[in-house]
Amino acid sequence: MIRLNHSLPALILLAALISPALSVPARADSADAIAGRAIATNDGGAIYRTLCQGCHMADGRGAAGAARFPALAGNPKLAAAGYPAYVVLNGFGGMPWFADKLSDTQVAAVVNYVRSHFGNHYADTVGPADIAPQRPAAEAIRPDID
Repeated sequence: MIRLNHSLPALILLAALISPALSVPARADSADAIAGRAIATNDGGAIYRTLCQGCHMADGRGAAGAARFPALAGNPKLAAAGYPAYVVLNGFGGMPWFADKLSDTQVAAVVNYVRSHFGNHYADTVGPADIAPQRPAAEAIRPDID
């Protein structure tokens, strides 16, 4: 004969309460914690300070600890402007995607800011027309982005 422990009903109740929380998708890989448009400016520095420096730090040197946030300072991957634009739009690794939060103008502004600050001296700039072709999936998510 199986003898039930008095704590078994409590464990079943706890499991019932926790299971719905486990089925909710994680938000670490998206920018959904930011409601609506992220910010109402086209200033790349302001966008960086609002959205990026929390992870990549004020000096762009990144951070390591519970997670690793790559340095933007002196990062050779920024040489091709299309790469950071793609990452801002689509995310990469633990970085969330901002395609549905930033307009093409805002993405270009923050990419140009990062590529010309923190010891980076990439003189070529990107504009909204350079960002738009990288956005096809984002248009399906939020067609009113620009």
